[in-house]
Amino acid sequence: MKTFKIEESVTIDGTDRALIRALQLAPRGSFSRIGDVLGLSEQTVARRYRRLCREGVLRVVALVDPAALGQSTWTIRVRCRPDGTAAIAGALARRDDVGWVALSAGGSEVTCAVRSRTSEQRDELLLQRLPRTSPVLGISAAVMLHRFIGQGTDDWAAFRDALTPAQARRLAGLRPDPPGPAGPGSPARLEPGDEPMVELLARSGRASYAELAAAAGTSEGRAARRLAALLGGGLLYLDVDLSAPLLGFTAQATLWLTVSPAHLDQAGRALRGHPQVAFAAAISGPSNLTASVTCRDLDELYRFATTSVGAIAGVQAMEISPVVRHVKQAGAIRSGNRLMDVLAR
Repeated sequence: MKTFKIEESVTIDGTDRALIRALQLAPRGSFSRIGDVLGLSEQTVARRYRRLCREGVLRVVALVDPAALGQSTWTIRVRCRPDGTAAIAGALARRDDVGWVALSAGGSEVTCAVRSRTSEQRDELLLQRLPRTSPVLGISAAVMLHRFIGQGTDDWAAFRDALTPAQARRLAGLRPDPPGPAGPGSPARLEPGDEPMVELLARSGRASYAELAAAAGTSEGRAARRLAALLGGGLLYLDVDLSAPLLGFTAQATLWLTVSPAHLDQAGRALRGHPQVAFAAAISGPSNLTASVTCRDLDELYRFATTSVGAIAGVQAMEISPVVRHVKQAGAIRSGNRLMDVLAR
């Protein structure tokens, strides 16, 4: 079996790759069901999963979608004095309404995603706190108008070949959280009693119904129905968070594209078809299409930008902003390349 020895002494083999892809397709699938598809024992799947979590390679989480609450997601680029970049990035990473934070532009720019639940929380950051911070030289804010890819657990398709098509179909058909009956518990908004479950799921999207019930002070049946309602109603979505560098992908970048309006939708859909792209969205501003790209190395990034993106009709300009370091990712603080605050379930 082929193995990969990569940074910080994390070794990933073909079984790990298959498990990662299985979790992308069935993030809350039971270890026994996943093992059945992969031809592994339940104990082997559980042991492998917990190792990947412990070593900071993998997290399965459930996150609140601001759009379901009537709010928007904003992408912020903060130009900083070099001596203040780390402090700005650290302060942003500590905020609950900032989903990810990255250092780019050679370390002189902080890019982040603001996912506030209320307009007051968003405005406090964008209109008051950031502009008054002394290391900040300039702020560029763009609202996400349309997401083409980036809120599905299997969006990053680098490990698509780790499973056979038959295995992928079986895993995609697993429904560990079937929709519950409609009724008073169906979400039109987050209820006060949801918060303990939401906080736990933000750390471990595979938390059991017993753990969710204990956190919320309710029964397992009620916790199961409420989780199904939150997921089915779109207030929560599952995400499989991965440390790309620990998996051997050392070149990550944000693309800022200027596309003619008539070609914008077509260009976004074209980006969605490439395995290097885990996120792509139409945004406001002169760069009206952005994408997060993950490649094995800079050579692959160059080929992707010049060949794949260069062939998309309507692209008038492209800025490639290499990511120097991720400070926060899917709500998790990064320690080097390792995802922290992991509860293995």
